[in-house]
Amino acid sequence: MNPLLDFSALPRFDAIQPKHVAPAIGELLTENRRVIEQLAQPTTPATWAGFVAPLTDASERLGRAWGIVGHLHSVNDIPPWREAYNALLPEVTRFYSELGQNQTLFAKLKALRASAEYERLNTTQQRIVDNDIRDFSLSGADLAEADKPRFQAIQEELAALGAKFSENLLDATNAFGEYVTDEAELAGIPADVCQAAREAAEKESKPGWKFTLHAPSYGPLMQYADDRALRARMYRAYATRASEHGNPDYDNTPLIGKLLKLRNEAARMLGYKNYAEVSLVPKMAETPQQVADFMREIAAKARPFAEKDVTELREFAASELGMPQLESWDLAWAAEKLKQARYAFSDEEVKQYLPEPQVLAGLFRVIESLFGVQLAADQAPVWHPEVRFFRIERNGQLIGQFYLDLYARDEKRGGAWMDEAITRRRTADGGIQTPVAYLNCNFSSPVGGKSACFTHDEVITLFHECGHGLHHLLTEVEELAVSGIHGVEWDAVELPSQFMENFCWEWDVLKH
Repeated sequence: MNPLLDFSALPRFDAIQPKHVAPAIGELLTENRRVIEQLAQPTTPATWAGFVAPLTDASERLGRAWGIVGHLHSVNDIPPWREAYNALLPEVTRFYSELGQNQTLFAKLKALRASAEYERLNTTQQRIVDNDIRDFSLSGADLAEADKPRFQAIQEELAALGAKFSENLLDATNAFGEYVTDEAELAGIPADVCQAAREAAEKESKPGWKFTLHAPSYGPLMQYADDRALRARMYRAYATRASEHGNPDYDNTPLIGKLLKLRNEAARMLGYKNYAEVSLVPKMAETPQQVADFMREIAAKARPFAEKDVTELREFAASELGMPQLESWDLAWAAEKLKQARYAFSDEEVKQYLPEPQVLAGLFRVIESLFGVQLAADQAPVWHPEVRFFRIERNGQLIGQFYLDLYARDEKRGGAWMDEAITRRRTADGGIQTPVAYLNCNFSSPVGGKSACFTHDEVITLFHECGHGLHHLLTEVEELAVSGIHGVEWDAVELPSQFMENFCWEWDVLKH
């Protein structure tokens, strides 16, 4: 059996290979189109049980399988996975475009909302029907038939451009290496960062030290390296990644132009003035002007304090560091010197108090205390040996599981994010489907056989992503379409993650 089609348990990362993508996704697309054809029949009632539930069941299988493919494209972006993902991306995008423009299904949803049954649905189910109608409209269901092919073509091109944009950024990041052979240039850089750079150079059988544009290498170098010329080279390389200033094969400039043009065209086809209006339809903010006013209000309140900080930093650099002119590549370094001089505080010194085992234990202690759950290591197939797997229980009952992928790798996209593997829902047999999440970060790997140590900012990032994960894993909603982060306005979805960040500043948490 194709392992991508096995939905009986956790994803089979030990068996799934790029060659499985095309046949599995092709089969699921065919299956979904068959279900849609049946649901579009006049004899199919416009009811929750006869229409909404079977459409949800069919689409979940496709969503789970394609979600695995997308996840592997993000965390293991090697050529075979990139090719497998990009080969099916147009097909999957086309399917969802066709689904969103299906006038018959749209009419049945509107009939359901206008029926007496809608009033008998619970609040959660009503929310799903309302969201679906909104999403059909945003997918072009109201467009004239003559306009639908063009709208669909725009969606396919936008998906392809978005994937290419991310790939260019990763490729441009990986293509750069700053090789240092004079040990004097390493002055100020923390020992663990130098050790990682040494190991990176050794992997390529090169002398000296290799620094990269990945966050665990770039960030500490910019913050601590005393060699100003080295900082300047690194800054320019980072600031011009995937731009017209580098390898033209990775230049995202023309992609940005195409993305903006296509988004504007799609928005106008839907009857909106611009893409910003379309983007806000499923969000809490109501208009682009409201967003702009909000941001200007924040800027006006923050600017005086920012100007005070910059003035203080410039005065310190001129008087204490002999730098009358601060450049962009000097800011993090000068700020670190100011912290050390004024407050005898260094992020690097704090790192030694935040080794990974203690950080995870402290994080889990917070989660267990807040939510009355228990976390423990668990077993599951993973996509990389560094990935770990955990379970969450309450009173001995399993309520969720998650993968933890902490470290940066060349084949892994940058940043930190949470994504869903399986979403909680009540199944047809009356049972509850256990939710599963992916938690991904890009922290420094352990070096020299020791545990990795995190900066306080990295600890905040970890707590932040766990907030998203807890939102997904601890939900009590039983309908797939609005379970966990599903159906939540995107400008509200950050609330649980921001909530968890606060605990990184509490002494009762930090002392553990």
